Amino acid sequence: MKELSNQELIRKPKARSLWSKWHITLILMCIPALSFVILFHYVPMAGLTIAFKDYRTALGIWNSPWTTMGGFKWFVTFVKSPVFWPLLRNTLVISVVALVVNTVVPIIYALFLNEVKNKVLKKAIQLIMYAPYFVSTMVVVGMLFVFLRHDTGILTQFFMLFGFSADSLMESPDAFVAIYIISGLWQGLGWWSIIYMGSLANVDPNLHDAAKIDGAGRIRRIFTVNFPSILPLAIIMFIMAIGSILNVGFEKVYLMNTPGNAEVSNIISTYTYSITLESGTSSMFSYGTAIGLFNSVINIIILVSANFISKKVSENSLW
Repeated sequence: MKELSNQELIRKPKARSLWSKWHITLILMCIPALSFVILFHYVPMAGLTIAFKDYRTALGIWNSPWTTMGGFKWFVTFVKSPVFWPLLRNTLVISVVALVVNTVVPIIYALFLNEVKNKVLKKAIQLIMYAPYFVSTMVVVGMLFVFLRHDTGILTQFFMLFGFSADSLMESPDAFVAIYIISGLWQGLGWWSIIYMGSLANVDPNLHDAAKIDGAGRIRRIFTVNFPSILPLAIIMFIMAIGSILNVGFEKVYLMNTPGNAEVSNIISTYTYSITLESGTSSMFSYGTAIGLFNSVINIIILVSANFISKKVSENSLW
């Protein structure tokens, strides 16, 4: 029998082609998701052209005439309108307060929940905090109107024990932002903290053992071991939230809007909805699209700026 050479005994595995059986399967699995993104996120972008046109329903998007001022008529109209600064102020106040609270509080909650050693108690707390997230926004706002009624509201009766008046807080412009933030925090705190809890579960126990040897107590280990481990993730989440700082949740603000709190609850998204869909005028579609595009461009600028600053200061960034 002919003796085999070493090269014949040690054969290199055949390299898989890009179009091998498994790669084709993975590509086919991606097609539905890619189709969804292209169809519902990229194709509609063609409609943004009406922001630069005097849109007429009878003429359609492509046959409608271009606007004056180099196509920026509706952008200039919005910036010069008397409602621009109040809308921008209301949107920024709600967004900035919500951004800070919804970033800081979930981190604090996750850090201290991670210190609960009783598994049964920990699971019970998590269940109680997760449950409100699955309640629809409409139901939450309905609960707010019932609990804060000026005559029979449970929370109103509670506040009256401490000397507050029996006025409906849902009609108060001074209470609108606080109600919006607190109710949103109650609804989403447990869900927002999940990603931080997952990160804390991967902290090396040896770091805690080393800190104990150095004499660090539980509170000190939270801030010297646990907090630094989730800080990069927190920065990334913060940057992503900044990217939508002007996109305040339309549904909740719209449902909470009342004649009494209108001066603080009218924001860019609710204004766009009212002038576009409630006016019934085709030209307002161009105006509303221009406002939405303006909003998106500002968000992109803020996102890029925040990412650049974070990269320079902390070396953590999205890209």
